[in-house]
Amino acid sequence: MHKPEPCTLETPQLRLEPLSEAHTPDLAAAARDGELWNLRITSVPAPGEEDVYVAFALKGREQGHMLPFVVRDLASGKIIGSTRYHDIVVPIERLEIGYTWYGKSWQRSHVNTTCKLLLMTHAFETLGAKMLGWRTDNYNFASQKAIERLGARKDGVLRHHAPRRDGTVRDTVMYSLAAGEWPEVKAHLQYQLVKPRT
Repeated sequence: MHKPEPCTLETPQLRLEPLSEAHTPDLAAAARDGELWNLRITSVPAPGEEDVYVAFALKGREQGHMLPFVVRDLASGKIIGSTRYHDIVVPIERLEIGYTWYGKSWQRSHVNTTCKLLLMTHAFETLGAKMLGWRTDNYNFASQKAIERLGARKDGVLRHHAPRRDGTVRDTVMYSLAAGEWPEVKAHLQYQLVKPRT
């Protein structure tokens, strides 16, 4: 697998851009759409914590185990959220997709499927990953459903695994998708984006 490097991924509707310090005010505005920091099961930066959030992501990129992006809606030009590759392990050709959030106005739309299709295509077809992973809070049922809709398989639950922002400790639900499963999943995601919405 090639080491993930900063790059831009886009469709006619959305662009994933490498995160930079200059994006900090736009991320703060996106997080205000729904006051997402009030959800104890997400990693959305609270007001006044945006600088720390961005610095942590950029440090992970510098250390080689993260590659953070902002999500830009091309019609409006607005930054509407963030996502990243993380837990990148080049020798075993594995990485995970996570730290994903979008402003409330963009949830339950084409955005998540589009972003994941871009990230998964790049991971499998450009980087040569053999395995993609996802993880989420055991109480983040919306995230679990979204990951399962992508075609990922549930691997299991890591109990008492990671701290939440409120000081409690979460169980983490783990998912994965192997390179051999990707062609069928890709076809399904492409269909999801063009089928009529009911």
